[in-house]
Amino acid sequence: MKILFHICCAPCAIYPIKEMRSNGMEVTGYFFNHNIHPYQEYRRRLETVRQYAEMIDLDVIYRDDYLLEDFLASVAPRPADRCIYCYGSRLAAAAAVAAERGFDAYSSSLLYSRYQKHEEIKELGEKIGERYGIPFHYSDYRRGWKEGIDISKKMGLYRQQYCGCIYSEKDRYHPHPVSDKEQA
Repeated sequence: MKILFHICCAPCAIYPIKEMRSNGMEVTGYFFNHNIHPYQEYRRRLETVRQYAEMIDLDVIYRDDYLLEDFLASVAPRPADRCIYCYGSRLAAAAAVAAERGFDAYSSSLLYSRYQKHEEIKELGEKIGERYGIPFHYSDYRRGWKEGIDISKKMGLYRQQYCGCIYSEKDRYHPHPVSDKEQA
């Protein structure tokens, strides 16, 4: 099976790509992540994917579009729902390329992270796949969480500390005041 694999970042791609290759799949990466902010973080993750791809001899299609304004316009009215936009926009871009270039299926490294909304990714991936006429390859790669981390450290790859968007950076680094309920 020829699969186009959306890569959100190199560390999250390690375990899924290893698994797909060990199952005889021919994997091509796809990098499109207009959700990553600030720009320096975006560039660092892009360069880390390039480094990783070279290390494992992985072909990657790069869509190097930094669409900050589009992202913010889409999520600013309802920041709490930003993940759905973020997943859907990147999965749709990957599905369109997969269908256009004759892949058998598409998938995403988003299925690796314990911090993402796994069932929503699966559901969106399947719906978007139907829209573009390309199957969404689903697998729960969270089982390889620790292995992927260990391999990324051995490879010396940059490991980010937040999902990617400016809202997730705030959630990670900005101290949250403790509410009265939490103190009780």
